[in-house]
Amino acid sequence: MDDRPTAVVVGGGPAGLIAAERLAGAGVAVTVLDAMPSVGRKLLMAGHGGLNLTHSEDVARFGPRYGEAADRVMPLLAAFGPDDLRRWCAELGEPTVVGSSGRVFPQRFRATPLLRAWLARLAGLGVQVRTRQRWTGWADDGALRVTDRDGRTTEVTGDVTVFALGGASWPRLGSDGAWVEPFRARGVAVAPMRPANVGVRVGWTDVFADRFEGTPVKHLALLVRGASGPAAGPVRGDAMVTRSGLEGGPVYALGAAIRAALDADARCVLELDLRPDHTADRLTDRLRQRRPKDSATSWLRRTTGLDPVAVGLLREATGGTLPDDAAAMAHLVKAVPVLVTGPMPIEKAISSAGGIAWSEVDASLMLHQLPGTFVAGEMLDWEAPTGGYLLQASFSSGVVAAQGALDWLSRGPGR
Repeated sequence: MDDRPTAVVVGGGPAGLIAAERLAGAGVAVTVLDAMPSVGRKLLMAGHGGLNLTHSEDVARFGPRYGEAADRVMPLLAAFGPDDLRRWCAELGEPTVVGSSGRVFPQRFRATPLLRAWLARLAGLGVQVRTRQRWTGWADDGALRVTDRDGRTTEVTGDVTVFALGGASWPRLGSDGAWVEPFRARGVAVAPMRPANVGVRVGWTDVFADRFEGTPVKHLALLVRGASGPAAGPVRGDAMVTRSGLEGGPVYALGAAIRAALDADARCVLELDLRPDHTADRLTDRLRQRRPKDSATSWLRRTTGLDPVAVGLLREATGGTLPDDAAAMAHLVKAVPVLVTGPMPIEKAISSAGGIAWSEVDASLMLHQLPGTFVAGEMLDWEAPTGGYLLQASFSSGVVAAQGALDWLSRGPGR
């Protein structure tokens, strides 16, 4: 008879699969349950952009990317950091490279070969992967209730359980946040799931939206008006005009500050600096060189190099009446007000904020309310910008949860 300890991992994303690998590698009989027809779907989706696994920057800068949760995430990174993740990839036959921005990618810039090699390793370790198995809660005796595609419900038990069910973004890939209510029903505090790394809604005029939908606004800096601290900006990068708003890296990076402003009074004003490399005085000097016959557009293009979408933003901010005074125009170029009315829906978000409160878990990510049950990945209440930080924390937390489960098993009966 197989007398190995057993573990059930609920969720087949990066956090769940790395936890399964670590547990199986230590001799535990592991079963992975996932509601989707196959595992690793969000990893494959991330691969459409080259699969940005982590970032090469110094850990002193890495940790603060997790905002208010930095103090809790830093120990996870210490246990399994960017260098560890890169070595792990290389061991799977997928060495990594560092891009010009410091982001780290598989050398082939694809997720499929990495996932294929990973699943082969898991199979070699004896990990049983059961798909189309949706966890729906606990039975009275603590067993996991699992429903298959035909609606049949069974109960599954293990000596330890690791939950890695993701947040609530990209629900069609499996992370729909349905786990929140069953956890709350067991007395586990869960902060509301909110969209993160997501675009914002802006009430563009039809004229602007018709002309500039899908147009990038390059080399700008954004900040949240009236807010302070690193999370409020300014953040540099490129943004994209959408039919109903703005999206892109700088917008995503301001997500927490934008949510705070919206929570405070249901409105948020972004300030767009269209020429962050120039001071207002320098722009004023240039704008004073206006020729008598210059139209406003020609004047701005010739003296400041602003392209049509940037000029369009200036017109949106002023109701179409641009200032003639050079100093006033320079001030506007440096701080174009854009009224944000809300974030895009969570199903359009790259990730989500909120989740299980850190006060609910110990240092090994075991739930105080449910001894022997561990959580990992986006189920926990942390968020981070794009750039490799999301996947890194998911992998790191999966490793820590697995080690916590192994330590729990090693303590034996009574624990």
